[in-house]
Amino acid sequence: MRKSKRNYYLDIALKVAERSTCLRRQYGAVIVNNDEIVATGYNGSPREESNCCDDGICARENIEHWTRYEICKSVHAEMNAIISAARKDMIGGTIYIAGMENGKEIIAVPCDICRRLIANAGIKYVKERTYK
Repeated sequence: MRKSKRNYYLDIALKVAERSTCLRRQYGAVIVNNDEIVATGYNGSPREESNCCDDGICARENIEHWTRYEICKSVHAEMNAIISAARKDMIGGTIYIAGMENGKEIIAVPCDICRRLIANAGIKYVKERTYK
């Protein structure tokens, strides 16, 4: 059976997540418009800064998920994908988000800040896996 477009793009997002430099969770994002990939992004340190995976240090190691983002130096996957694309190419598009923790796929949803960025970028739909 042929793979659905949704799972095709989510699989690509999961592959992109493998580039993540985060020690806790690895996320990938793929922005698609008119069935073409516009941009990809993964979570990690800003350009020219050291990576958590190389330093072996996570500032949020014992911090609850969805809290205290201000102490994390990583840029989220959705943010990196958005800044890699022109807004005109994202308007009306879809962002696919996938994530992993300890090598296993997790359900990945955008944080509140990323939701606002996604809306301002003109992206119309957010897709994540509906199963774990």
